[in-house]
Formats: sequence, C-alpha cells, structure tokens
Amino acid sequence: MKFKDGYWRMRPGVRGEYATAAHDVTADAGTLRVLAPTRPITRRGNTIDGPVLRVDVSSPMPDVIRVRTVHFAGSVPDAPAFTVRDDPDAPPVKIDIDGDEAVLTSGALQVRLRRDDPWEMSFSADGRELTRSGPKCLGIVHDADDRHFMVEQLHLSAGELVYGLGERFGALVRNGQSVDIWNEDGGTSSEIAYKNIPFYITNRGYGIFVNHPGRVSFEVGSETVSRVQFSVEGHDLEYLVIHGPTPAEILRRYTALTGRPALPPAWSFGLWLSTSFTTDYDEATVTSFVDGMAERDLPLSVFHFDCFWMRQFRWCDFEWDPDVFPDPAGMLRRLKERGLRICVWINPYIAQASPLFGEGAAAGYLLRRPDGRVWQDDHWQAGRALVDFTRPEAREWYAGKLRALLDIGVDAFKTDFGERVPTDVVWADGADPERMHNYYSLLYNQTVHDVLTERRGPGEAVLFARAATVGGQRLPVHWGGDCESSFEAMAESLRGGLSLGMAGFGFWSHDIGGFEGRPDPAVFKRWIAFGLLSSHSRLHGSRSYRVPWLFDEESVEVLRSFTRLKARLMPYLYAAAIQATREGMPMMRAMQLEFPADRGCDHLDAQYMLGPDLLVAPVLSAGGEVSYYVPEGTWTRLLDGGAVTGPGWRTERHGFDSLPLLVRPGAVLATGARTDRPDYDYADGVTLNVYRLADGARRTVTVPTADGGVGAVFEVSRSGDRVRARRVEGAPANWNLLLAGTDGAGHADGGRPGPTPAGTLIAAAPGTDHIEIVLTPKE
Repeated sequence: MKFKDGYWRMRPGVRGEYATAAHDVTADAGTLRVLAPTRPITRRGNTIDGPVLRVDVSSPMPDVIRVRTVHFAGSVPDAPAFTVRDDPDAPPVKIDIDGDEAVLTSGALQVRLRRDDPWEMSFSADGRELTRSGPKCLGIVHDADDRHFMVEQLHLSAGELVYGLGERFGALVRNGQSVDIWNEDGGTSSEIAYKNIPFYITNRGYGIFVNHPGRVSFEVGSETVSRVQFSVEGHDLEYLVIHGPTPAEILRRYTALTGRPALPPAWSFGLWLSTSFTTDYDEATVTSFVDGMAERDLPLSVFHFDCFWMRQFRWCDFEWDPDVFPDPAGMLRRLKERGLRICVWINPYIAQASPLFGEGAAAGYLLRRPDGRVWQDDHWQAGRALVDFTRPEAREWYAGKLRALLDIGVDAFKTDFGERVPTDVVWADGADPERMHNYYSLLYNQTVHDVLTERRGPGEAVLFARAATVGGQRLPVHWGGDCESSFEAMAESLRGGLSLGMAGFGFWSHDIGGFEGRPDPAVFKRWIAFGLLSSHSRLHGSRSYRVPWLFDEESVEVLRSFTRLKARLMPYLYAAAIQATREGMPMMRAMQLEFPADRGCDHLDAQYMLGPDLLVAPVLSAGGEVSYYVPEGTWTRLLDGGAVTGPGWRTERHGFDSLPLLVRPGAVLATGARTDRPDYDYADGVTLNVYRLADGARRTVTVPTADGGVGAVFEVSRSGDRVRARRVEGAPANWNLLLAGTDGAGHADGGRPGPTPAGTLIAAAPGTDHIEIVLTPKE
C-alpha cells in the first residue's frame, strides 16, 4: 500500500508518525526492549501526548533477529498465528548497551540501535551492513479512512535485488513491484496469486520474513525506490531478519523456523492423468484412457478424478455420482489391480444442495456471520458455506468423510480452492477474520494431510494443493493453478513456481498443456518436456481431455520419451527431494538460488536447476528456438552427450523430443535401471554418470531407497588420469560407472575387462566394491 505522494509529502488524508530514537533501553532474558517515541524528546514535556512504540528485539536462533513493534498492546489479536520455532539449543545472544547505542548479536548477525536522534536500526554480518531502518521508516500511518497501519521501510543498496513473496507470475525480480499478501483465485496471468508468502530474499545475503498471517502490503522499491516497505493494518508488526549469506542458507534457516516439507511418496513422482474438469466421463471413459496409455507403452502412476465424480450442485458431499459410477469401490479396485494410485478432487466448501449442509449447520461446523447465521454465497456452488476448520469437531467431521474414501481405495486428494474466504464472519475460536483469510488454507490442507498420514503412513501422504500460506510448504504437493493453454501461460506458470520455491516450497507442479482451452499440439508437446522435468507431473485440463493421442501421434512419442527419462532419473530426483525435506532447498530452483555469485543469473526466469546438477530450459516456441544462459564451466547435454561451455548465452533450435537439459560439470548423476515406474529399487543396477570431474575432486553420492532411506553410498574421485568409484555403504546386486563428457579413452580395473572408450558403460563385477578407470589421451 502506498502512503506517500512522491518522496516528501503524504497522500491526501494520510498522516504518519515515526520512531525518532531509542529511549529507555533495557535487556531482559535475551530480549532488547526499546521505547521509541514518535517525536524528539528534548524536555520532559515532550513525553506527554503522542504515540510511543514498544520495540522488542530478540533472536529465535543463531543468525536470525526478530523485531516486534507494538503500538496499542490491548488491540493485538492473538489468533491465528504462524508457528515459528525457536532453537532451544541456541547459545545465548550477546547484548551490549552504552550511552550511544544498543547492540544485540546472534551468530554472525548483529543489530545496532542508535540511542540519539535520528532513529536508526542497522543490521550487519561479518562487518558488512545488510540493511537498515532509518528516519521515517518504522512507525504508524493512518489513511484517509482513519485505518491504523504499522509500517517499516528497510534500505536497499545499489544493485540489490529482491526475490520471493510466494507465487508470483510476473518478473522474478520484485524490484519496482507492489505486492499484497492476500490469497485470491485469479489464475496465473495477473498480480494476484493463490499462494502468498510474506518472505523475501535479496542478493545481499539476507531474507526478511514478516510474521503476520493476514494482509501484508509490500512496496518493493516502488514507493521509495531505495527501500522495501511493508505494512499491516493493526497495532503490531513483527519481522525477522535472516542472515545467509547464501540463498541456500537463508532458506535453510527460514524453513527451520516455519517448517520443511514432508517427503512425498516415490510413486507420486510418476505421471498423473486426469479426467479433466467439465468433460464427460464414466468408468468406461476412464478405462479407455488407462488402456490407451498401456497399449502405447506410456507409464502411468496416478489416475485423478476431478470435480464431477460427485453429483452436480452437491460439492462437496463426498459421494460418488451413482448414475456415472454405480460401483465406485469395484472401479477403484480394478484400477489399483493395474498398479495405479487414485486421487480425487475436493474443496472446503459445502453446497446448499449437499446433505452435509444441514448436517454441518446443525452441528455448528459451518462458518457463521456475526448475527449467527451460516455464511453463504453463490460463488462456485449455489448457496455454498465454508467448513470452520478453527473448530476441532468440524475438522474431525470433515476428516471422517475423507476416511470413508480412503477405505475404498483413494490414495491422495486434490485440495482445490481455499482462497475465497470472507472477512465479515465470526470464527468458532474467535480468530481475527482478516488474519484468517490466508491462514484458512493452512488449516484446510493440514486437516487433509493429517488424515492421509494417519491412514496411509507418514511417507505416503500427498496432496495436490492450490492455496497456501506460511507453513504450507510442510504439506506437499502444490500446483500452479488455472492457466491458459499457451506458451505465454507456460512461461508465467514457470515464473510462479520458481518464485514459490524461494519460500521453501520444495515440490511444485502445473497442468501439462495448460488448463483453459485445448492447447495446440506444439504447445502440448513442449509442455510435456517441461512437465516431466518438474517435481510432479500431471496431465489435466478444463473442457478437453489430455490424453496425448487426441493431439497427434508425435505427442505419444514425446510423452513416452520424457516419462521414461524421469523414471530413469529417479535415484537423482528422489535424492533432491530428500534434500528439500532436510534443508528447505526446492527441487526446482531459480538459477539465482544455485548461482548467487553469477550476476548473469540474477534475472533468469525462463530456466531453472532441477536439483543441484541439472539445468533445464523449457522451449517456449512452436518452432523450437530457445535462448538460455550457461554458467561457468563445460556442461554436458544429457540427451546427446554434447558439450556446452559457459559463461554465456546460447540460442538453439530443438525438436519436440528435445530441449536444453545440461549436466553441471563435476556432477556424478545417479540414474536407475527402470523406465516403467518411479518407485523401484534405485540401487539395483544404478549407474554413476561422471561428468567432467576435475583432478583432485571427490563426490559422495547417496542413492536413496523408494521410502526415503539409504540404498547405497558411493564415493567417486579423480586423481590425475584415474577415476575411482568405491561402494561405501549398501550392497546393490550390481552397479555401473559411466564417464560422460570426459576426453580420452580408458580401461577398467575392478569392472568387466576390456579397453573402454570414454562414455562407455563399465559394470562392476559381482561383489566388487570398486571400479577404477585409467584414462589415456585421445590420439
């Protein structure tokens, strides 16, 4: 929200009162407490009348500093609130107070508060200032309607770039943008979004998390060009400064505070096929799709039933439409006998025609207006009401309906919606309605995820969720929402996913081919490659089916090729998934996350890293022309073994069966022996693909099991002309070594005998713990 008219003046009717200095500075139990008057104190009379802000500075963990500012403490709602974890084992912070300043130190991060006019609170690490709050930055603003806002402005240095704030479909760099943290159902081509996270990262080595569950308005170099402003309506404002210095470290600390993703089951990484939204379908239609995939040798892992598995006008009643699916339990059993998992669509709204409406209203499970009536409107479903998830009994009631579906064979839920949440209501637990608007999505998805965990086990729970807020990253998977079926929509979907990843959301998907309309075959085929090189991959549409043979036969071939490729990459991909759960680094990473020192990566939003070692540049044109940036080093094209040297830009033309897919120099990529499914014994027949390992380099490669354990551990090293691979842990029945992109030929010691040109597979003899390849230069 903008308050100013230019740099000097406020907008008509707007008045601001800002902290002028730090007075009455005290320290207690690791907290630095400051009274900050909004007028200079030159005599005792100045202490009478006018606002005084209470500023508490503390640290929940090393390298994180919390700043909480309160005006009227009696006007601060206490619910809902995000869960922010303190580190109980953190060493105590150091606090120093003297006549000139007060200093709190947490790890390498330090905050200094000036005690004299003008107000200044600066944050630094390792002797370098990161950002600061200066004069007319922290304060109170009343708008023309006399609404009360808390506001802060933090300094941006020259060349400093801002990323994040959740799912945003515009340019990846936020500088110059106005962003409201307010979940809305608006598609993928506007400034509003389904997943809004009040957390940003800058390229100066720190992140800012505004710990407020309601609307937070950000002006990122847009009201004052050299500052990030954030404001909230109300009387309290809390934010945390998180030091890195790398983006990976910032994300690790942010997700330690707010939670890391659960590990989705390995089967969920395979191909999902949907009925689509408003298409006509019954069991015969579903069976024809499954048969068609099998006949064309297209690996399929999950079948999804969208909205109309229930009767029209009755969403949600959680009952299968008897006219279309007379034997749902039998149908699901028949599908599962073919090795498929089942997902069904749900939402948190109860239509008036649903028998659950009366049941929920009578029991007090539906959200109510201030006068006690059930809140209703006609958006989406006629007379819809909302389940009040703040009431434990309502959560259990809703969960009970889901358990009945799990009992007949459902494995996952697409938790659609959760954004259209009113504020003119009363919640059962007394929660503040404005703060509940975004937070509702967390309660909704948590309820569903908990049921899946309870019935299927902690490693088997997976959602396909649309709305999210802080903490939602704990409940994967999320998808990008409703987009058009065009190259432009493909690009905006990618930008949204990369931006969401910068908030610690480790797993993300999108509708292959787009949602609205029927994609041109060229769009569909290009989107297939992008979709199968995402963490999760789903064929879904609105008014048309997404089975590939309805587009053209080449679509079938492209889908087969990339689905098999993803299955073969699963040892590598699942290891990256485990990293997301342990460290908060997303599987799909904006280039700036992985290469923060390469300024060529600062603005890139049409390519990404899939895990630490694969660069993906989706083709966004029918003709196949694509331009992309290659960081320093000699990279290897995964699909044909060719070399690409950076740093620099490249422009190439690719057929529908190809795209820029590069392996990082020095990588050891573990690939599996199967191409027909995503969940298998990854260590059995695993191949260690060694890409241009430098002399003296050493890499440890952990091959996971399909349940997230350790299947095998290998150590690969190079010394001069010798490349060695050694099994450190685990006992795979067989394993292989492949030198990829390495000049010269070689022979194997410890593997199957015979001279071997570089790039040829070396298989370990049964029971062998090591392979050594001696390189000889090419003639």
